[in-house]
Amino acid sequence: MNAPARWDTLQQNRAQRLARARQQLGALFDGKTLPAAHIGELLHAVLEPGDRVCLEGNNQKQADFLAKALTALDPARVHDLHILQSVLALPEHLDIFDKGIASKLDFSFSGPQAGRLAKLASAGKLNIGAIHTYLELYARYFIDLTPRVALVAAQAADRHGNLYTGPNTEDTPTIIEATAFKAGIVIAQVNEIVDVLPRVDIPSDWVDFVVEAPTPHYIEPLFTRDPALISEIQVLMAMMAIKGIYAEYQVERLNHGIGFDTAAIELLLPTYAASLGLKGKIARYWALNPHPALIPAIEAGFVESIHSFGSELGMEDYIRARPDIFFVGPDGSMRSNRAMSQAAGHYACDMFIGSTLQIDLQGNSSTATLGRIAGFGGAPNMGADARGRRHASPAWLKAGQQARAGKNQIPRGQKLVVQMVETFREHMQPAFVETLDAWQLAEQAKMAIPPVMIYGDDVTHILTEEGIANLLLCRSDEEREQAIRGVAGYTPVGLARDKRMVENLRDRGVIQRAEDLGIDKRSATRDLLAAKSMKDLVRASGGLYQPPKRFRNW
Repeated sequence: MNAPARWDTLQQNRAQRLARARQQLGALFDGKTLPAAHIGELLHAVLEPGDRVCLEGNNQKQADFLAKALTALDPARVHDLHILQSVLALPEHLDIFDKGIASKLDFSFSGPQAGRLAKLASAGKLNIGAIHTYLELYARYFIDLTPRVALVAAQAADRHGNLYTGPNTEDTPTIIEATAFKAGIVIAQVNEIVDVLPRVDIPSDWVDFVVEAPTPHYIEPLFTRDPALISEIQVLMAMMAIKGIYAEYQVERLNHGIGFDTAAIELLLPTYAASLGLKGKIARYWALNPHPALIPAIEAGFVESIHSFGSELGMEDYIRARPDIFFVGPDGSMRSNRAMSQAAGHYACDMFIGSTLQIDLQGNSSTATLGRIAGFGGAPNMGADARGRRHASPAWLKAGQQARAGKNQIPRGQKLVVQMVETFREHMQPAFVETLDAWQLAEQAKMAIPPVMIYGDDVTHILTEEGIANLLLCRSDEEREQAIRGVAGYTPVGLARDKRMVENLRDRGVIQRAEDLGIDKRSATRDLLAAKSMKDLVRASGGLYQPPKRFRNW
């Protein structure tokens, strides 16, 4: 007779891990709190070879103390870990692969570690499961990539182990919920342990161990752009975006990517957009981090609501003073949530506008270039037409009508996805190419498909200093290619355009130059910026914005 099936093996395993930790370190615990000096012993006690470990490495917030502790483990005892991580930002995130502690990785974005990641992958020290979008990775935490151990970061804990995540909540709730409710182990590093928290973001019964780190966890001010560095070309492009896209489609709900191009748009809302009578008609609702460049637009009454993926250093007092705009708790601090903001950007926004490194003749774009596996982050979710959307808005309906004009198809809307790039990037690298580097990268890294960030069939507009290509109005692959060549400027791709066909597309409004939009290029000067320096942003905030030191030059 067969033995009865066991249905609690995960819980039994969890109990064994907790028992090991208490047996080896019991006298050192104060409730769930362990002195930081003993974090290595705790990790050795609860980790097992082959574990799936979710290390909190977010867009901004890093569980850096726990990451460093991982690198110090004995690879003879802890090895072949499968790391699940949104963002590889710190050297320690890859040191664990170099040392043989971890062997497999599922991630979304690698940023500053992109070059080293490519080298480790090609050397066979790191096996990439997949490069995910953020939402895709979070979803898999609840399906087939559920963590056995989660290493997270929070602002503070109380004596019971309740966590306060503060404004930079980011991925923490998603990671902990997936782990805690599938019998996993949750270890949190915190900046401080207090008697009473401002609010409870994560209840103590979801958390197993708390360690007060010697230094506060690292946060990257990723979304701060100094207005002094915005060029007149970027001002011109911002004017074309506002008049040719925002006003044209009545875009009220949107997300901006990172960069100076979109920062220029934000700083032109209270000046140029206001002069066009667009206040109250565009850019009212945002899925966006609290960009300092948005302060003048908020103060001018353009912005009505912002839900954020994460926070931004120096914006804490400003956010506290503007609770009508931000999602702020009774304690006065914002609660961000990357998973929910990604969902909002995917389904609730009418437009995503951002930049990229390469665009091909079909409009496919990628930030994965030769020698760099950068990943995608949230751009594919922001820059995709959500097929499940059913609620209507003017922008969504108009884009859908343009895409389906003359076709025997049932009516439906479409999300606006705008790629905004200068024709040449840094070091005079052309942004437009015949073939994406992603093809060669896929071959080198043995990927199943090329790592494309935003697929061309999702892209609705390409905006450069040469003009706007409205791909919704193209009626053939040839028209689409020539529309892209028509705004590619003096790149090899642009120079190979069919001049007659490009002029025909311009006559039809598929391509619009600045002059077609009634924009005098001579007026595209920095004088239009609502703030021309970091100090101007501080003034606009009434002294509430406190920029990080690296952005202070006064």
